[in-house]
Amino acid sequence: MGHRVRVLAGLWALAEVVVLVLVASWIGVGATVLAALATTVLGWSLTARQLRGLAAPLRSHARGGPLQRGRTIGDGGLVAVGGALMVLPGFLGDVVGLLCLLPPTRPLVRAVVGRGLVARLGLVPAGPVRVRSTRVPGATAAGATAAGARVRVIEGEVAGDVVDAGPRG
Repeated sequence: MGHRVRVLAGLWALAEVVVLVLVASWIGVGATVLAALATTVLGWSLTARQLRGLAAPLRSHARGGPLQRGRTIGDGGLVAVGGALMVLPGFLGDVVGLLCLLPPTRPLVRAVVGRGLVARLGLVPAGPVRVRSTRVPGATAAGATAAGARVRVIEGEVAGDVVDAGPRG
């Protein structure tokens, strides 16, 4: 895993240098440096603004209000990563950083990262469990067959996740 991260970081840095050279040859070195500085300032200001916005739900929770922990923490992480990418020099990082910082595009990034984590960790997303049953006249359970007892099958539906807490008693 560490080797892959180093290779990806090296390829990212190489791509950033290539893009900087291409932009410098297109608009000039001075304008490229000014553009890089402008994106850094933009990154600082957007990060500060988004962090202030994310602090509001935390303050509300401190006063006893509800908190969507996963979403708030996830958004905080995306804002931190986006801010770091915007502050570092490079235009590719600025584009990815903007996607992480702007509220309209953050759910897209959250979905992509979530799918990547699910695939990487081999998790199966749990959905609602639906159970349907019907009455079967004269049905017996395997254990009750030997004793000759009848088992009553009751129609029902489970409308949520079922978690087995283990044996009770």
